[in-house]
Amino acid sequence: MMPDQYNHWTMNRDPSNLVWIKLDVAQSSTNILSRSVLSEFRLILDQLAIETLAGVAVISGKSKGFIAGADIREFTGISDAKQALETIREGQMIMDKLDQLPCPTVAAIDGFCVGGGLELALACDYRIATDSPDTRLGLPEVKLGIHPGYGGTVRILRHVNALAAMDLMLTGRNINAKRAKKIGLIDHVVPRRQLENAARMLLLDRPSKHRVSKIETLLNSSLARPVIAARIRKRISSKTLPDHYPAPYAITDLWVKHYGKEAGMQQHEARSVANLSVTGTSKNLVRTFMLSKKLKSLASREFTHMRHVHVIGAGLMGSDIAAWCVQKGLMVTLQDIREESLAKARMRAWRYLKKRLVNRLSVKNAMDRFIPDLHGNGLSKADLVIEAVFENLETKQNLFSLIESSVKSGALLATNTSSIEIERLCDSLSQPERLVGMHFFNPVTKMPLVEVINGANTDPDILHRMISFTRQIDKLPLPVKSSPGFLVNRILMPYIIEAGLIRETGTSVADIDQAATSFGMPMGPLELADTVGLDIGLHVAESLDIAYGFGVPELLRTMVQAGKLGRKSGQGFYTWKQGKKIKHGRRSPSSNIETIQNRLMFRLINEAVACLRENIVEDRDLLDAGVVFGTGFAPFRGGPMQYINSENPATLLETLSALQNQFGDRFKPDAGWLELCSESVSEG
Repeated sequence: MMPDQYNHWTMNRDPSNLVWIKLDVAQSSTNILSRSVLSEFRLILDQLAIETLAGVAVISGKSKGFIAGADIREFTGISDAKQALETIREGQMIMDKLDQLPCPTVAAIDGFCVGGGLELALACDYRIATDSPDTRLGLPEVKLGIHPGYGGTVRILRHVNALAAMDLMLTGRNINAKRAKKIGLIDHVVPRRQLENAARMLLLDRPSKHRVSKIETLLNSSLARPVIAARIRKRISSKTLPDHYPAPYAITDLWVKHYGKEAGMQQHEARSVANLSVTGTSKNLVRTFMLSKKLKSLASREFTHMRHVHVIGAGLMGSDIAAWCVQKGLMVTLQDIREESLAKARMRAWRYLKKRLVNRLSVKNAMDRFIPDLHGNGLSKADLVIEAVFENLETKQNLFSLIESSVKSGALLATNTSSIEIERLCDSLSQPERLVGMHFFNPVTKMPLVEVINGANTDPDILHRMISFTRQIDKLPLPVKSSPGFLVNRILMPYIIEAGLIRETGTSVADIDQAATSFGMPMGPLELADTVGLDIGLHVAESLDIAYGFGVPELLRTMVQAGKLGRKSGQGFYTWKQGKKIKHGRRSPSSNIETIQNRLMFRLINEAVACLRENIVEDRDLLDAGVVFGTGFAPFRGGPMQYINSENPATLLETLSALQNQFGDRFKPDAGWLELCSESVSEG
């Protein structure tokens, strides 16, 4: 067999009669299973099926990653379930061909192996992965409103016990190679330099294929499945509703109803994915995924990566920014005037890195890059200086005035402000063009978005360098015009304020937060306020009230004065114990949840319309991306602007006007609604 010429694949036979199939998708930095890639793979498998071979290894030709999964962009063009079913069945057929090859097969995995990539690996007899921290395996399809569709729901249960397999599919989370080996998802973990040799030995030795143990197979029995499924549904329902996110329920139903006959289960798998893929939930989740890609694409590759970051302020935000940058491979000096704060920050970083990194040596190396800096020695050496002190204009101005002369030429200056306009901070600088806002969200280690604020004086080149740095540390950059509250806090604050005003009327905390979570918010506004800190929320609310007249609930001031600051003090709208919320209070049967929900959500979307009209961000997509990734706004709704478009702007405007008549001018429709309604009519 001579190597054939394909656009995306290469084949080579070695002296041991092993064929090495290498995927290197043309004109793409990532291996994805597009239609053209799968079509070529089918031709290759047909050819291999008639050969007499010692074995076949599937490897990646990319420097980073095995296979990232299906080409999501191709699914956006599918409008009906019949068309989706044909596409999915084609993918299943190709994976079946791989599964049925007469010789042993192995997937040699280095880097990410997710979605359709992992389904391809599961169709091989063996799987080997490198011990690199970059090697991650998972089935994240649920995050797109679907579930594995190339036979993955069937094949994973051959190797992984039902509880672990369902957890991977239901959460969509990625796991490292060590964890994957422990649960049976892969057979061996090896250093990168040994990957191909290990694959060769497996194919030549042909050990028995890994299967779940006899005891573990009991979890799949007809008696156990309904019991386990009931518990799974209960757990799912505590976090999501089937109308909002049907995929987790579909995965559970597929397993409990159809496990046992693989061919039949695959048919049901295909129909299930086809039906899910054309729902509004899936369309919006795919849109959200594409929005994240759009934010990533804003970064330029022409700028040199930064190596040393100096963070000033070892409070919660400063210490978490430092820990995050250290994890991403940077040298970080963290400055504070208090040794105790630096010691706490270092301990906090150590605890975080211990959970995130793969071994003790990695943690040690990371902590060696985390340098407490009481005297600011790192200030003159850093490529980037991030100010993360208390949110006070005068404090920040004095700090920048003090440090500017010590920062090296060419270094960037950033302020982690959540609401102060950049121009006001520039008054203290002799070179205001150097300053950029860099608003991280709490908790830094979980929230993906960073608002990159463009001041009136900011040098465009410096702004682009900051956007690229945001991608360097694996965050999503959102360019935002400098204005009070920027985008996310400005849109979020009226929503939280309205929750406080509703609470002042005697409505229960449970009713208010339930109204928000029923809409699809990840947590209620009062729990969110407790989590952020009521003192911080009050400070932002008061500053934005000056700018926009949002109003401030007197209840919020009273609670802060009484020391009820939320989770950090143990008491806020909720009672907190060891950082966990203690549920209290019951929903009132007399409460009108629909009215509460409208009051909360219309304050939010009305402000979103105002921000769009004022060009706080460049377009609707960026606005939706900012609100989804910065607040967790119901991803299945696609963002506030997508929600307005899907619900009909004119209909929502009527509701908003009714709320104005009932509750006052804080619900006065922004002028931007007129344009939205006009566009809707012309498009209709």
